[in-house]
Amino acid sequence: RVHADNNAHPDALAELQRVNVVWTLALAREAASRGVRRFVFLSSVKVHGEATAAGRPFTAEDPMDPRDAYALSKAQAESGLREIARSSGMGLVVVRPPLVYGPGVRANFASMLRVLSMGLPLPLGSVDNRRSLVGLDNLVDLLVTCCVHPAAAGQDFLVSDGDDLSTPELLRRTGLALGRPARLLPMPETWLRGIGSLLGRRAMVQRLCDSLQVDIGKTRRLLGWSPPLGVDEGLRRAAAGYLARQRGGRA
Repeated sequence: RVHADNNAHPDALAELQRVNVVWTLALAREAASRGVRRFVFLSSVKVHGEATAAGRPFTAEDPMDPRDAYALSKAQAESGLREIARSSGMGLVVVRPPLVYGPGVRANFASMLRVLSMGLPLPLGSVDNRRSLVGLDNLVDLLVTCCVHPAAAGQDFLVSDGDDLSTPELLRRTGLALGRPARLLPMPETWLRGIGSLLGRRAMVQRLCDSLQVDIGKTRRLLGWSPPLGVDEGLRRAAAGYLARQRGGRA
């Protein structure tokens, strides 16, 4: 459901709560009853909000500010898990990623790969923002670390590739990974936002133009963790997966 337009469906919150809250808490209670010592929960940076101000990335200590049904369900799950952890003594670790990409990526990132591979011009050359993202390999590496590191229990962590990109830079570097240089045209952001509103694509344009950065300083400091893969290698792997699917093969 994370890829659905949840705000457009009146039953979205109930369905998300059933999966992200009810089922998650049931699993955690069962884990605690069987003596599991640590429970690692994959949440979302969206529990903090949808965008960040210039030079003010989210930190793991920032307050919750969920803006849609998906983010609210993740925030509710975190709250319920903390109650279970307190009452049972099971160690809880919460990891909140931004956009995750890699082989098999779906939704908006897959659409970006498709448009770039077709060589279509994009009016995004003038966008001046910064967005954090995390490659699948880096995310999995952190999750494994959180399973075993003595300092992880009872903590919340943000994760990223450690290299925040503007939308034009992301498009250029992804185009290079695909072997299809991005064709970017300059257009004022005010025009982009206006056109997006007229076409009913306001949320999509906001994601392309707004900043959303995370500060992984706590993750580095407490866990001694750094992203093992650079963003260019992560994009290369995502592009290779996409191209392999287009050919009907495997990456």
